[in-house]
Amino acid sequence: MRKNLATACGMACALVILLAARPAAAGDAPVGKWNTVDEKSGKVVSEVQLYNEGGRLYGKIVGLTDPTDAAGKPKVCSKCQGPDKDQPIVGLVIVKDLAPDKGRFKGGTILDPADGKVYKAELWTEGEQLKVRGYLGPFYKTQTWVKAK
Repeated sequence: MRKNLATACGMACALVILLAARPAAAGDAPVGKWNTVDEKSGKVVSEVQLYNEGGRLYGKIVGLTDPTDAAGKPKVCSKCQGPDKDQPIVGLVIVKDLAPDKGRFKGGTILDPADGKVYKAELWTEGEQLKVRGYLGPFYKTQTWVKAK
């Protein structure tokens, strides 16, 4: 009897662990507003709205700490290519086409308006933070975004 009880408890614990460690699904996407933070100063630079579209994750800049240039005009993506060239940074879709994959969101891209480059992207949550990683070949850089209030 004790052996059966121990086996049942062990199986129940294993099931709880497996369910808690399940990979992220589209419904678990970190949708909502996130603040990008300057790594050196620690200050918020922009606010990005992440949203689900067709089971994929996208993100658009909805606010900038400094939204205008020295002339008082809205900042634009002057270094971007294609249809994003010279478009206002506020409203620019920078995260595109990320799909859920084993607890992360992968397979899409992220645009850096500062340099106009598009990088392969991956993101995941760690507690109340969002880790955003951009890849250029085998090299990568990871930023930490925080949930906007």
